[in-house]
Amino acid sequence: MNEVIQTLLSHRSFRSFENKPVDEEQLDQIIQAVQAAPNWINGQQLSIIAIKDTERKKRFAELCGGQKHVEEAAVFLIFCADFYRTHLASEMEGMPMEAIEDIDTLIVGVTDVGIALGTAVAAAESFGLGTVPIGGIRRHSLEVVKELALPPYVIPITGLCIGHPGKDTGQKPRLPKEAVYHENTYQQEQKPLLEKYNDDYANYLAERSGAQRAGTWTKTVASFYRQPYYEGIADMLKQQKFPGGKE
Repeated sequence: MNEVIQTLLSHRSFRSFENKPVDEEQLDQIIQAVQAAPNWINGQQLSIIAIKDTERKKRFAELCGGQKHVEEAAVFLIFCADFYRTHLASEMEGMPMEAIEDIDTLIVGVTDVGIALGTAVAAAESFGLGTVPIGGIRRHSLEVVKELALPPYVIPITGLCIGHPGKDTGQKPRLPKEAVYHENTYQQEQKPLLEKYNDDYANYLAERSGAQRAGTWTKTVASFYRQPYYEGIADMLKQQKFPGGKE
């Protein structure tokens, strides 16, 4: 097993960090790695905004739903799908940007952000740093847009805490390979796999919490997707001139 695979397989999320800055050269290399990652048509539909100031981190911790680790992290990166440069390019070339009205454009931007986020996590962890992605950046998305002064055609997708890791709570068990990897066609009969995984997940929770927590993976996921989680997303998309916004 090479070092890259070993780093990837060792991933776990950290929600506590030491009060210690991240080396600026390491941060620069993380951003360089993100810029080298694949992206659609080399359009590079991505921007990253780094939050390092203590008060600014505290503000974003609040906007993310009171997530203290956002404030504790040495740096909080906010990943945005960015078609503002595409807008400028279209203006410079005298061409309409009609594709912005197609939902596929939103998929492209979110895909580019996903690739970038995964790259940043792997790069940061290669330096021994701890990370945790923060979907809560969308909890108050209109306020986040205002705080970051985002122009039209730019939307916040996810955040990423990076810092020197504190308490290690271990790795969460993953679904069996058979549930996520398919050959030739999608295998729909997965309930036996999920039932087995529920046992593994429940054991993990019990061990991690000293028997203070209980539950299964299917119950957790089903509860999460029972109804929309964040409000105001459609309004934010409309304001930023993306498809999917309310008319």
